Amino acid sequence: MTPRELDEDDVRNRPPRRSSRPRSKDRPAHTEAAQGFVVGVDRGRLTCVMGEPQDAREADEPIRLVTAVKARELGRKGVVIGDRVSIVGDISGAHDTLARVVRVAPRVTTLRRTADDTDPVERVIVSNADQLAIVTALADPPPRMGMIDRCLVAAYDAGLEPLLVLTKSDLADPSELLEAYAALDVPFVVWSRGDSPDQLLEQLGDRLTVLVGHSGVGKSTLVNALVPDAHRSIGVVNAVTGRGRHTSTSTVALPLPAGGWVIDTPGVRSFGLAHVDPSRVIRAFPELEEGTDGCPRGCSHDEEECGLDSWVESGRAGVGGRARLASLRRLMVSRQGEEPENTSAPGAEVSDGARN
Repeated sequence: MTPRELDEDDVRNRPPRRSSRPRSKDRPAHTEAAQGFVVGVDRGRLTCVMGEPQDAREADEPIRLVTAVKARELGRKGVVIGDRVSIVGDISGAHDTLARVVRVAPRVTTLRRTADDTDPVERVIVSNADQLAIVTALADPPPRMGMIDRCLVAAYDAGLEPLLVLTKSDLADPSELLEAYAALDVPFVVWSRGDSPDQLLEQLGDRLTVLVGHSGVGKSTLVNALVPDAHRSIGVVNAVTGRGRHTSTSTVALPLPAGGWVIDTPGVRSFGLAHVDPSRVIRAFPELEEGTDGCPRGCSHDEEECGLDSWVESGRAGVGGRARLASLRRLMVSRQGEEPENTSAPGAEVSDGARN
């Protein structure tokens, strides 16, 4: 038997391989792109409001939400809540429509955190915020001053103005906690369920404010009081561990009735500061910063030659200076990934802010 001659039918024709490269180096300019800002991020879908935040609230018509995806030309650049973006495509906001985010404007402020003090990966929480509201319960769960200190450091590092919001004031007196932070001159609001939110609304009006706090401190209850139609889930505090359960599972920006936006974030059990240069931590303690002039070069502020001890003993750090210095030093120790020693000074529970 002689072998059969091959013809073109015996040759497997493979389709040409599609290239992932663009056909042209000239990318579209998108000069007609509409401007908006991101108020929600969920599994690759970006919820955007058209215009600027203040424009969205001043308009007589309801806020128009547009669902978009990140355009290919953005590459791996992340998009977070608060970003000002350029959007093309269907921006009508109609059901089942999808637009594209083609540009992200430079961020004015960026609030970051890490999982712990040794984690090199930064997690951007929100961008372009004006204010960081540190929500702390006065009881159930008890206040963790270590967490407050860490949030203050993160706020100053990000260029945000801090605001201390003390909840559950019907369960404990806020005077001791407020005294510990009197030297920082941080504005504060004391609130409890059933109280009018008017005093807090005055602090939030016409601003983009991020709410950060431990689980169970009453953050969702507070948001529901500020934005009645928010319908944020409310949890309870575990009677055994004293910790709250995560009820808010996503970060979302909500418009306030009288102007301004509030960004509700899920409750956190850690607020790492690995991204913050240790030399900048002292900025969260302005009553101590001037005393560093007497420190040796490269002082870690936790050594025998540190000039802050004499600064505090002289009384120039003000009331509570010794407690503030102890808090700073515990923060420095935990910032280096070491185990802080417990002391009897207020704020000794700093480990709760680092890992709890």
